[in-house]
Amino acid sequence: MLLTGGLKSLLPCLRRRIIHCSRVRNSNISGMAEGSKQASVAILHKSLADDFEKFCHANSGVLPLLYRSKPGEWKYPLNSDSDIRTDCLQYRKYEYGVLTGSLKSLKDYSEQLKDMVAFYLGCSSNFEKVLQAAGIPVRNVEQKCSVSMYKTAVPCYSISTFCCNLVVTMRPVPESKLEAAVLATSELKETHGAPIHIGNPGLLGIQDLSKPDYGDPVRLHPGDIPVFWACSVTGIEAVINCRSPLAFTHSSGCVFVTDLKNDSVRLGSSREVPQVHCISQDPLHYSMVSAGAEKKIKTLESLIGIDPGNCGILHLLRPGELLKACLSLSHARSVLVTTGFPTHFNYEPPEENDGPPGALAIVAMLQALEKDVAIVTDQRAVDLNKKIIEEAVQIGVLKEPVPLLSYQRESADSALTFLCENGDPRRTRFDHLIAIERAGMAADGNYYNARKVNVKHLVDPIDELFLAAQTIPGITTTGVGDGGNELGMGKVKDAVKKHIKNGDVIACDVAADFAVVAGVSNWGGYAIACALYILSTCEIHDRYLRRAVGFSRSPKKTAWLSALPSVTKEEKLLKALVQLEVRSGVSASLEMEVDALPFYNTHSTMIEKLLQEVQH
Repeated sequence: MLLTGGLKSLLPCLRRRIIHCSRVRNSNISGMAEGSKQASVAILHKSLADDFEKFCHANSGVLPLLYRSKPGEWKYPLNSDSDIRTDCLQYRKYEYGVLTGSLKSLKDYSEQLKDMVAFYLGCSSNFEKVLQAAGIPVRNVEQKCSVSMYKTAVPCYSISTFCCNLVVTMRPVPESKLEAAVLATSELKETHGAPIHIGNPGLLGIQDLSKPDYGDPVRLHPGDIPVFWACSVTGIEAVINCRSPLAFTHSSGCVFVTDLKNDSVRLGSSREVPQVHCISQDPLHYSMVSAGAEKKIKTLESLIGIDPGNCGILHLLRPGELLKACLSLSHARSVLVTTGFPTHFNYEPPEENDGPPGALAIVAMLQALEKDVAIVTDQRAVDLNKKIIEEAVQIGVLKEPVPLLSYQRESADSALTFLCENGDPRRTRFDHLIAIERAGMAADGNYYNARKVNVKHLVDPIDELFLAAQTIPGITTTGVGDGGNELGMGKVKDAVKKHIKNGDVIACDVAADFAVVAGVSNWGGYAIACALYILSTCEIHDRYLRRAVGFSRSPKKTAWLSALPSVTKEEKLLKALVQLEVRSGVSASLEMEVDALPFYNTHSTMIEKLLQEVQH
């Protein structure tokens, strides 16, 4: 009599014995091996074994290696009576990378198997019981089907002939349970650990969740968010791509069951507990960071969120905006930065010295993180900004010059054409736009300084790029300001109108996705640079950013550290701005001050405090 249920209550050795006898009707073991560790299986010729092991170690978050057998070793050493030739419900046979058969047993290949090595890889099925214990529904178990598995566009770290893209599993999780799901799986390193992506599948290159490459389609319930974990089926893709004359793997959902029990989860220190944050609604995208890194970035936000000029900016503060802005920046591929407030309309140049130093601090860190970055400015200010950039390179603020662009409205589609290749919103040139101390358009279409003077004649319509970005999925915006009349501060315009002098007139009407408010805008730029460094050195965020493939980026820490702002570099930059006759914002002075606040013991102290938090 064929068995169709009740396997979950049996000991692993009895389950294997039943499978040996081909007395199981099920097409997969989903939900039938609860409490026992399960493993994906790949069997290769011994000549390929060393390279495949290196491939597993190079992508250990994806292919956690539980055991590598000796050639011809059919028994898993920690199982009482296992035989890899018969212990899986079904196997796949590959010849030169082509699937040539599905088999119930490998006994007919015993002679060939004497020269082959079996690899046992950690499997995400192991944590489904853990999710259930944490009160998180496991939809594939509820729907009595295999978990959905998808090929992605994310390349793994290649070793010799082993190269492939990442394969992931997807489990729908209610939005209110996201952090619990991450917490429940983060310490299960042998079963892939925490998710590698939460949100829109298109960000992984997955076009249609209803068409998995392996397993079965799993229905999402209302309110569910797609959550993706690395999958050891990636190993099958690597086996296929290496085009070995003969190789075997388990079939989808037919993994190997060990005698080992799933260990209970023990979290590390509270500083390393993962936190989940939504950083975009279109496309839906969540990011992760450790509690320790989050706390540091919130401290940075508190440090810059003071009001040295008693202007009322404390009413504009939006806690958490710095963290979310920097998480989004960390995921960005290409960033466009803009700055420049021509408040001194009677002078040449009319720019103030709050803005450029903060902008360059951001650019320096983005360069160190190997992101594409450019600056867009007013056409009339291009020569000035070229000189500022040259000085920044010479004194060591920037490691190399940054491309300098200008924007003019020539047609209704100018902004779209500027931001997207051939005006196609599916092909964006930039993922993130940052405005720091950039003149922002008011509700009446004019641009006002703090004294309510219209300086529109000196400002190019760069606001249009931010407005267009609101309609283009995949472009996020951040505004940094200290008075409410800066580009992006439209997000807090109601507070500006109520609490800032002349706010009813000067308030910027153009909102950014994230509004970083600081006592001086330069401080906001310094804080962003510091926060990006903190995120890059956070193991939880780094792993999430690289989708658990390849190695940690920590060896690049020295380059990141050298890109941080310092008192010495900022002092030299401010001196260079004075030489270029770029004046203090409030006083129009050509002294060592910004917004009428002395560099020494005010701005220098702020820089020191931010750096202390970074290195704490």
